[in-house]
Amino acid sequence: MAIQQSELILNEDGSIYHLNLKPENIAKDIIFVGDQDRVDKITHLFDTIEFTTQKREFKTTTGTYKGKRISVISTGIGPDNIDIVLNELDAIVNINLATRTLKETFTSLNIVRIGTSGSLQKDIPVDSFLMSTHALDLNGMLHAYQTAAISDTELATAFAKHTNWSSQKHAPLVIENSQKLEDKLSSKIIYKGMTATAGGFYGPQGRVLRLALQDAELNTKIDQFQHNGVRVTNLEMETSAIYGLCKLLGHNACSMNAIIANRALGTFSKDYNKVVEDLIVYTLNKLVV
Repeated sequence: MAIQQSELILNEDGSIYHLNLKPENIAKDIIFVGDQDRVDKITHLFDTIEFTTQKREFKTTTGTYKGKRISVISTGIGPDNIDIVLNELDAIVNINLATRTLKETFTSLNIVRIGTSGSLQKDIPVDSFLMSTHALDLNGMLHAYQTAAISDTELATAFAKHTNWSSQKHAPLVIENSQKLEDKLSSKIIYKGMTATAGGFYGPQGRVLRLALQDAELNTKIDQFQHNGVRVTNLEMETSAIYGLCKLLGHNACSMNAIIANRALGTFSKDYNKVVEDLIVYTLNKLVV
């Protein structure tokens, strides 16, 4: 049965609506970045560029790095944008856009996020690299889908109990990364931990300007949470959405974070651009091995 036009929206040239992409435009190995300007910071290292396009904040460039075909896509900020990007990427590779029917052969993508983040723990220093072994979803976007099979219920329940999580908020979810990508991207210099994904930058991450918070102690509770050796190491706005949707859709995902601030110590990187550039080179070289 064909998917209706209102559900699968295409542009006049047959490309997917927001990303402006066709199947031939993307590689199976994809790097996500938030900032559209960061796409060029990665692809200027490529040996070749075969395709580039941009629509709104979604910029995509595909080329080769040391002989490996890789696409780099800017997602913009927040879990709502990830919902767009991942659903449309999956549609490109697993739905025949001409007939609007599912393809007989399933394609699994490898998706690596490279982003900046602030450490919540004193022992994870500024200018380090951190891999998200788990993602703690605090924003609720994933609750639009059936998530029972992908969430670590024990960890999520322990977190909710520890923080006295408000019943007026969406229940927390915990999703693991792809073990395949974790093995590929790991090394002795990489810190690991659970990344919390908030739905906003200010109140949802405990920042106060003029508005009072629902729970003024939540950040402290998050910092102190630990269960079976898993603790929350950093806070950002995309990882849980990436992990959750990739698990549901059958893709591999891993989030690599350049730690540019330590909120426990109140410190900030003296040259955060270099930290990001170093993480880009590290990740690219791991992907081609």
